[in-house]
Amino acid sequence: MFGNLGDMSKMLEGMQENAKKLQSELESKIFNVKSGGGMVDITINGSGEVTDIAIDTSLLNDKESLEILLIGAINDANKMVEQNRQNSALGMLGSANPFGGK
Repeated sequence: MFGNLGDMSKMLEGMQENAKKLQSELESKIFNVKSGGGMVDITINGSGEVTDIAIDTSLLNDKESLEILLIGAINDANKMVEQNRQNSALGMLGSANPFGGK
């Protein structure tokens, strides 16, 4: 009635392995975002953690501009990470075919 449950179990195990591999790949990616013509440079990893920030010294005397550029760069970096996650998940789902065909 339900087909071969052993085959379905193997398929689910394969999908879990692929999901773990995908998560690992996502976490290892590095994204770099520049704001204000390169005056603020942020590096963020695939987990969404900021790993480095470089700020042009000319911004140190302009707190408001620095805050605006930092917010913009961090938001852009987070969008890049999320877009990468979505694209990777869609790619994984697109390659998973429970019916065995292509």
